Amino acid sequence: MNQPLAYVHPGAKIAKNVVIEPFATIDNNVVIGEGTWIGSNVTIMEGARIGKNCSIFPGSVISAIPQDLKYQGEDTTVEIGDNVTIRECVTINRGTADKMKTVVGNNCLIMAYCHIAHDCVVGNNCIFSNNSTLAGHITIGDYVVLAGMTAVHQFVSVGNHAFVTGGSLVRKDVPPFVKAAREPLSYVGINSVGLRRRGFTAEKIREIQNIYRILYQKNYNNTQASNIIEAEMEATPERDEILQFIRNSHRGIMKGYFKTN
Repeated sequence: MNQPLAYVHPGAKIAKNVVIEPFATIDNNVVIGEGTWIGSNVTIMEGARIGKNCSIFPGSVISAIPQDLKYQGEDTTVEIGDNVTIRECVTINRGTADKMKTVVGNNCLIMAYCHIAHDCVVGNNCIFSNNSTLAGHITIGDYVVLAGMTAVHQFVSVGNHAFVTGGSLVRKDVPPFVKAAREPLSYVGINSVGLRRRGFTAEKIREIQNIYRILYQKNYNNTQASNIIEAEMEATPERDEILQFIRNSHRGIMKGYFKTN
């Protein structure tokens, strides 16, 4: 349902039942899946791959070239999954030669004025509140919530089911299942509310809490804590996920919170 006041390049591949509102611009080499709604004044540039049943609100710009001086015109993409809602004035830049693509998974809600930079990989079922900003080369797991005005440093990783409070500066990796808050960003407990909503049992939540007590409350360094967790805690998918995240962290994980006088 292309409005006469929208511009759609003849080379764009638009599926059935896509609604394109007036004054939207869709460039060449764009693919849009069935049932997606493109609001007025949306700009979708070359290299965008947008899934089914997405909603993109006015003023958003998808697949603009990276804001990276190293970019040399490589043929890169933005890949957005199904059932993604992108609110007003969101910007998502396509990849560079590093990963060649920027990825947003399925069932995500990206609220107004968020920015997702080049080569980011965002998992499924994530919520980014207003003005959250991702620098380049960031990896975000599944079911991650970034509250409003969160800023994430380049190359940082945020684990599955993590919750980051509003106005946070994320300079270090945030492990899975945790809540992160304060300045500097610190561990303040596990994301028990989110885990319960997603079907984690009370026993599983206690297991995760016990793991993080060893890591953050026993005065061990990360290597010591990881070895103790591996030796003393029963092997479970959650335990192994936490250990793998810690051991694979390149920037180092965030610290625990300590009160100062």
